[in-house]
Amino acid sequence: MGLRLLYLIFCRLLGCLLLLGRSAAVNNAEILALRHEVAVLRRQVERPRLSWADRAVLSALARHLPPVLRRHRLVTPGTLLAWHRRLVRWKWRQTAVGPGRPPLPEETVALIERLARENPTWGYVRIQGELRRLGHQVAAATVRRVLRRSGLPPAPQRASQQTWRSFLRAQAHTLLACDFMHVETVFLKRLYVFFVMEIATRRVHVLGVTARPTGAWVAQLARNLLMDLEERAGCFRFLIRDRDSKFTAAFDAVFAGNGTAVIPTPPQSPRSNAFAERWIRTARAECTDRLLITGERHLRTVLTTYTEHYNGGRAHRSQDLRAPDDDPNIIPLPADAVRRRQVLGGLLNEYRTTSPRLPHRPQGKTSSAA
Repeated sequence: MGLRLLYLIFCRLLGCLLLLGRSAAVNNAEILALRHEVAVLRRQVERPRLSWADRAVLSALARHLPPVLRRHRLVTPGTLLAWHRRLVRWKWRQTAVGPGRPPLPEETVALIERLARENPTWGYVRIQGELRRLGHQVAAATVRRVLRRSGLPPAPQRASQQTWRSFLRAQAHTLLACDFMHVETVFLKRLYVFFVMEIATRRVHVLGVTARPTGAWVAQLARNLLMDLEERAGCFRFLIRDRDSKFTAAFDAVFAGNGTAVIPTPPQSPRSNAFAERWIRTARAECTDRLLITGERHLRTVLTTYTEHYNGGRAHRSQDLRAPDDDPNIIPLPADAVRRRQVLGGLLNEYRTTSPRLPHRPQGKTSSAA
């Protein structure tokens, strides 16, 4: 800004030297032309924008004009006084402090939004109480303001916006899913596999393998499943199955006697039984499509081994990268030695950590006093 001011002063001084060598008539004609140009510009521009250097030059030149001519300049005495008041305010300005309480920390705002999203039925006061239990003193009006700013509606509207994913996740511990899987043997014979999955834990039960499934065979496998589940059989309230003709009334009656309602899926809608369909794809990709199956006995042995691996040695995304049979309360610690266990002849691998063995120290001879 200082260099610009020096440049403007130099240009004006150079212009003043050039005016000394010109006649008065030429200067008067130029003044008249400039006045007319200024009048034309004033009709087009309502309020010109001047920089700080322009204001300084115009103020210095206005001092040498007669009082009558000062009234018709862009820079008037009122303009000079306004500039002076602006300079005074700029000198004594202070950081403005907004009225009211200080803003909430970002951590508290994120916690309020998290509680509202994870608990659709919680109102403002309920969230306020939970925050107080966590050590945050926040008013209910503040909670309402934060949720409105985040675009989250009140509790009744949030509860009505529940998705199918959240609904199924809440009901997963009471759901079972069953389906058939077919495998082509090396002799081009089709075998059928009947299995049941526990939705909450993703634990799979392979119940039987046969070439000719019937309704009576499927009903007997259902009875075997309830016997294997024992006390846990009463925890399941719904069973999802498709509309295969092998699921007869006797099959539904077996689960009805246990208090489990059978829910048939809509026609031609495999996504309604997505968990069972996903296991079929996984079993084929990891096991049956990579082996040549010779018969029922071979397939039964392979699927039994694979099911043990699936339930006890395979990480699942829905289970926080744990196997269904893993204890969620146990945190495995890293060890020096990692052992590999081959499954199905090396088709699959399982890894376990083992503590390093201590070196064997032979016991010395002990002498006994007589």
